[in-house]
Amino acid sequence: METILLVEDDQQIALLLKELLERYDFNVIHEDGLGDVVARFEETQPDVILLDVNLPKFDGFYWCRQLRMKTRAPILFISARVGEMDQVMALEYGADDYIVKPFQGAVVIAKIKSQIRRAYGTLSQESDERTVSRDGLTLYLDRYIVEHEDRSIELSKKEGLILEMLLTVSPRIVSRGDLLERIWDDEAFVDENTLNVNITRVRKRLAEIGIGGLETVRGVGYKLVLDK
Repeated sequence: METILLVEDDQQIALLLKELLERYDFNVIHEDGLGDVVARFEETQPDVILLDVNLPKFDGFYWCRQLRMKTRAPILFISARVGEMDQVMALEYGADDYIVKPFQGAVVIAKIKSQIRRAYGTLSQESDERTVSRDGLTLYLDRYIVEHEDRSIELSKKEGLILEMLLTVSPRIVSRGDLLERIWDDEAFVDENTLNVNITRVRKRLAEIGIGGLETVRGVGYKLVLDK
């Protein structure tokens, strides 16, 4: 039974969706958006995330971006906002689909099942080890080993965390601030040059297995473009 994290502040809509999903044998965990959505995700480890855009603390775009840096689980927006730009922003921040309210229950179920097949098909069932893969590059998250074709290298923990963030959202940009917050959040003060040094190390390690494309976006952050 797959678990779905439903992030929706409207209690009536949340109840409607919960009843619909449970009829199709999904386990539903409801989060109203008042708390820390990322913490709830880490606590429950759902297979799929359903996000509203209009939430009381931070909007769904913010939470989507934060979640996408931690997981490749399918994220689907379900919102009354019908503007083209809202849908574009959702996809740019890492969502896999966007469902407009009012919704048809059959469509919601079909889209969720489609994303589950895509994310958890036979290839992902071959190993229980957590990995992030993109365009032939695979990072093993429990060992910080990265493989490409017939070559592999072992990274330090911080190098592995940097590559995980970049690879998860590739080819989108990860900001310097997000990298510093995620990787050095337990340290009172970190010189930004420390990040520069670690990025340089990751770039050199990737070059050892024939991977380029770790680009600096001046004044913003970094992105990993794997088709180069």
